[in-house]
Amino acid sequence: MAETLLDIRDLRIEATVYPPGEPPRTATIVDGVSLRLQKGRVLGLIGESGAGKSTIGLSAMAYGRGGVRITGGEIFLNGRDIRKAGAGGLRDLRGREVTYVAQSAAAAFNPAKRLMEQVTEATVRHGLMPRDKAEVRAVALFAKLGLPNPESFGSRFPHQVSGGQLQRAMTAMALCPAPSLVVFDEPTTALDVTTQIDVLAAIKEAIRDTGVAALYITHDLAVVAQVADEIMVLRHGTMVEHGATAQISGAPAQDYTRALVSVRSHEHPEKAETGKPVLNVDAVTARYPGVPFDVLKNVTVALEPGHTLAVVGESGSGKSTLARAITGLLPPAKGRIRFAGRELSGDLRGRTKDDLRELQMIYQMADVAMNPRQTVATIIGRPLEFYFGLRGAARDRRVAELLDAIEMGKGFADRYPAELSGGQKQRVCIARALAAQPKLIICDEVTSALDPLVAEGILKLLLDLQAREGVAYLFITHDLATVRAIADSIAVMYRGEVVRYGRKSDVLAPPFDDYTDLLLSSVPEMRQGWLEEVIAHRKMESAGN
Repeated sequence: MAETLLDIRDLRIEATVYPPGEPPRTATIVDGVSLRLQKGRVLGLIGESGAGKSTIGLSAMAYGRGGVRITGGEIFLNGRDIRKAGAGGLRDLRGREVTYVAQSAAAAFNPAKRLMEQVTEATVRHGLMPRDKAEVRAVALFAKLGLPNPESFGSRFPHQVSGGQLQRAMTAMALCPAPSLVVFDEPTTALDVTTQIDVLAAIKEAIRDTGVAALYITHDLAVVAQVADEIMVLRHGTMVEHGATAQISGAPAQDYTRALVSVRSHEHPEKAETGKPVLNVDAVTARYPGVPFDVLKNVTVALEPGHTLAVVGESGSGKSTLARAITGLLPPAKGRIRFAGRELSGDLRGRTKDDLRELQMIYQMADVAMNPRQTVATIIGRPLEFYFGLRGAARDRRVAELLDAIEMGKGFADRYPAELSGGQKQRVCIARALAAQPKLIICDEVTSALDPLVAEGILKLLLDLQAREGVAYLFITHDLATVRAIADSIAVMYRGEVVRYGRKSDVLAPPFDDYTDLLLSSVPEMRQGWLEEVIAHRKMESAGN
């Protein structure tokens, strides 16, 4: 039997919360969780937002983030209880024996320092090796992780590399000190599916080659099934189920785990065509000021009333740029946009109040899309006042109706965004868009930051609202499961161009162009060995070319 590296016993973690207008109270974040991790093994921690995954992962460093406190239990690392290590002992532990890979590498790196300095910092500071040898190790890790030009990659600043490359650089930073344990905290959640494959493969190969143990935190069971030996399912700070990866993904024992396995497996049937589009984007070409090339190239798509057009593609393909052109935030250099039977001004400043009202947008990050100092009633009520002049009791009645429509109820009217979950925040943003009585809503990655069960609820809500209100959706996403669940038609974008376009049943049916085939083959499947099959297939194709 492999030697135990990490042994967490009856872990209890609490935090102080400050409800508005009420005295502070103590909330239990993790309640009685125990786990064991052997050297060289990977344990996946999975569950919805708020399940305690990241909190447990950070406890392996005896660290509590944002006022969180470890109040009970024992945490043994390499045979010693690190809760008794003291401040000096923990400083020696973190970055040496245990390292951490954050969800957003872009936010975790210092933008003013070159990558090499940051990747080698912990190794040098802990005295594990001199700087020159640490840099040699970093270059070897860059090569192992598939980063371009590994000899010179470290001379770049964080903003000079892609998101996927930066995530791999952070993995190199975690592996450079040769730790016993790495905590991976949602390392691929923010990446598109094609980039995710590369990063997952690089992480898995690095774990195998270095022999390091890992906690892999995610809300995507298909992803964790590719890298973990065992999976622990968490909910509300307690363990729901724990077992081998094959058992959890193939034959889960608990209802909650079965719900995670089956989430978003359904496919929404296409609606019949009407032939009368509400939106026509005709040969639109656009570029950003100061950028010497077109970011949209001759894009043509159409969307019918009450239908959903999914715009898919990897990061940088032009999806969100197309939304900016449609909303008037990026005036096209060529082409035209017709909406609800009239031609729209390319510039937002030239549009009428009805143009603005009938074309609404819901953003990816609900956290930053709402004023944290305004109540839910004020947030939803603003468009009611601006577009329809509703005030007082009339406005309050309509706000209550909209809160019922998004399945929250008027009891949420006086709450602030900080008092809402991620899914509730996104529902409020949906209600705000609906308040304007739009004909078209652009949904820009509205489920990508949500865990699968919450995302499924948002998609069901959008479909129900579409059936009742007749609103059309232009749905921007890199998630093919979302596309199958909600789309009537699909536009696949690559480097600013539409490379495949049509009804969902046609776009998702072979024969495929190379890029669409790459996208579809990159969607993780719920079975072990899938990642290796995909990588092997791509290597064969590359050798053949």
